[in-house]
Amino acid sequence: MHGTIDSQLTVEWRPLAALSSIAAQWKALADRALAPNVFYEPAFALAAAPALGRDVGAALVWSRCGEPQLLGLFPACIDRRRYGVPVAVLSGWTHPYAPLGAPLIERERGETVIGSWLDYISGNPRLPDIVLLPFLPLGGALASALEAAIARRGGHSKAFGRHCRALLDPAGTRTGYLNAAIGVKRRKELRRLRNRLGESGALGVERTSDPVAVTRALDHFLDLECRGWKGRAGTAARSRPEICGFMQSAVTGLAAEGRAQVDCLHLDGRPIAATVTLRSSGSAWVWKIAYDESFARFSPGVQHMLGLTQAMLDDPGITRADSCATADHPMIDHIWHERLVVADVLLCPSAASSSRFALACGLEGLRRAGIRAAKAVRKLGR
Repeated sequence: MHGTIDSQLTVEWRPLAALSSIAAQWKALADRALAPNVFYEPAFALAAAPALGRDVGAALVWSRCGEPQLLGLFPACIDRRRYGVPVAVLSGWTHPYAPLGAPLIERERGETVIGSWLDYISGNPRLPDIVLLPFLPLGGALASALEAAIARRGGHSKAFGRHCRALLDPAGTRTGYLNAAIGVKRRKELRRLRNRLGESGALGVERTSDPVAVTRALDHFLDLECRGWKGRAGTAARSRPEICGFMQSAVTGLAAEGRAQVDCLHLDGRPIAATVTLRSSGSAWVWKIAYDESFARFSPGVQHMLGLTQAMLDDPGITRADSCATADHPMIDHIWHERLVVADVLLCPSAASSSRFALACGLEGLRRAGIRAAKAVRKLGR
C-alpha cells in the first residue's frame, strides 16, 4: 500500500518480515531518531518478528527528493478484537520483551514525518483511523511533535495507563550520584554484605560485548532466570524455544553492532547475577536482570546493579538509561531516582474521526476497568 501525502514525502505499508531488504536505511534512521528505541532497530525487531510479530507491519515514510531516504518507521498491527465490538484499532507494536513504543522518526523533521503518517492513516481505507501507541514517552521532543501534528489536523489524543519507571538521567551530576541516590549509610551496609559474600569465594565482574562471548554470557543469564521464580512459574525463556532463539539472535545481532552487552557477577567463577543491556544513540536499556536466589541474603541483584550503574556513570557515551522496569519496582526505584513517564496514547488523526475516537475512549476505559477488577478478584482468591 502506497500513498503520497506531502510533495516531498511518500508513505507505504509493508509487512514487518519484509523489511530486511531495507535494513541499512532502517539502521541509519535509528541513528538519527528523534527518540531512540533499540526495540525498533532491525537487529532486534527482525529477530522478534517470527515469534512476536507475525501480523505486524510498518508504515514507512520516505523522502522523495533525490535518493529515497527513510524518515519514519511506525510498526503496528490491526487489532480487531480489542473491545469485542466492531471498532478496529491500529496498535503500535510492543510486547513483553519490548517495553517502549516510540516510533523511529527523523529528528530534524519530526512534525512533518508524523503529519504525513497521520494523513496516510486518514486516507487509507484499509487501515483503522483510531491509533493506539503503547508505552509512549510523554515528555520530550517526540511527544511535542506528536501533539503538534495532531492539533494541526484537528485530531485528538488521550493517555491511558500513565505510569513512571526508573530512569538513570544524571544530567551532569555523575560524581557522587550513588551516594546521593541511596545514601551513605545504605551504601555502607551494602558494602558490608558484599564483603561477607566475598568471604565465601572470589568475586569478579565479567562484562562482554563481543558477539561470540555474548552468546556464552547470555546462556549464564538464561540459566539464572530459569533457576529463579520465572522458572518455577514456567515463564523463563528457556521454557519457550522460540523466545530463547529470538533473544539469542537479537542480542548477538546487536552486539555485532556494538549495541549490546552482558554483565555477570561471578563468585569463584560461578555466575550469581547477570544483566543484559542494550544501547542506541547515547541511550541504554537494562533489558533483563536475573540473580541466584540462594544468595538472596547478600542482595546480589542490588550489588550487581550498583556496579552496572557506576559503569554507566563512568561512560560518557551513555547519556541516559531506561530500567525497563515496572512502576514502583522495589529494587531499581531505590537506586535510580529519575523517572520516565510513559502511557498508552489513543489518538485519532483528524476531526473526521472524532465520533469514533470518543467511542474508542469509552471502550478503552471500560476495558481497563475490567482488567483491574479481574486482577482484584484474583488477588482476593489468593
